[in-house]
Amino acid sequence: MEKNVKLTKSQERVLGGGTERAFSSDLLEEKRNGTYSCAQCGNELFASDTKFDSGTGWPSFSDVMKNDALKVGMNVLGMGAEVKCAKCSGHLGHLFKDGPKPTGKRFCINGEVLKFAKK
Repeated sequence: MEKNVKLTKSQERVLGGGTERAFSSDLLEEKRNGTYSCAQCGNELFASDTKFDSGTGWPSFSDVMKNDALKVGMNVLGMGAEVKCAKCSGHLGHLFKDGPKPTGKRFCINGEVLKFAKK
């Protein structure tokens, strides 16, 4: 975990396995070039060029920055596979197989547990 990281109660709830309300994240409309990291530990997860509008209400990405950045669990009845940060094990969201080509992946991530850094 990054030193002196102060999480909100809501961030703690989501990182523990919860979900933010659809269409509530400020990062949903973020269009600038940059990097998305885990709000709890700073692990770099997604680059802005893999972000796309899935229409689901959560920031969505088609690929990760590094193959070892995430832990992906098993599919859960219609929910896709749970996605956790590989560094701190915080719950981030879910992975679905209905994303754009070439990966066909949709990482549906709670924006509240992401930190955006503009390049």
